[in-house]
Amino acid sequence: MSVSLKKGQKVDLTKGNAGLKKVVVGLGWDEVKKGLFNWGVQDIDCDAMAFLLDKNGRIGKRNDVIFFNNLTHKTGCVIHNGDNLTGGGDGDDEQIIVDLANLPPEYERVVILVSIYQATQRNQHFGMIKNAFIRVFDAQTNKELCIYNLSSEDFNGMSSMVFGELYRKNGEWKFNAIGQPMKIWAVDQLAEKYGLPMNVWQKS
Repeated sequence: MSVSLKKGQKVDLTKGNAGLKKVVVGLGWDEVKKGLFNWGVQDIDCDAMAFLLDKNGRIGKRNDVIFFNNLTHKTGCVIHNGDNLTGGGDGDDEQIIVDLANLPPEYERVVILVSIYQATQRNQHFGMIKNAFIRVFDAQTNKELCIYNLSSEDFNGMSSMVFGELYRKNGEWKFNAIGQPMKIWAVDQLAEKYGLPMNVWQKS
């Protein structure tokens, strides 16, 4: 049975789920409809990303940032299934696969974020998004393990959101529902918050 989480709650994933090796993190959202017959609604391009953090809570290398321009981690243990440009349709808008069993021990956390592409230029923010959620399910059986529906807090002016994170503790994997908004949206700026210098993006 899937566990419905509130902001700040944590749940065990591997403990109590014998044989769980690989999970899929599904993320979804809808743009807020405005006006009669929803005329003039602008598509909002939200981008999901995964940051692989070391024991110090930092991103070690540029490849440890998984997003639309780097869909597969060098280990093959974290894979982004591709970019949804509008947020339209039912179910997951984007998915990230995480191989918990084989992710090298140097990585202790996989932080899942969503940002609005070119939020500043398009004058868009998370206050224009509704029904946002993050869920985790078993990649082999499709059994949903947990889901976190982000609350209807005032997210006006916020361009990105830390939805949640997968993390190791005492040899087991857990999930933490975070729901923390930020005013920045660019991948390099977000990665800098986790210790990756901006200048690494200038290197070939």
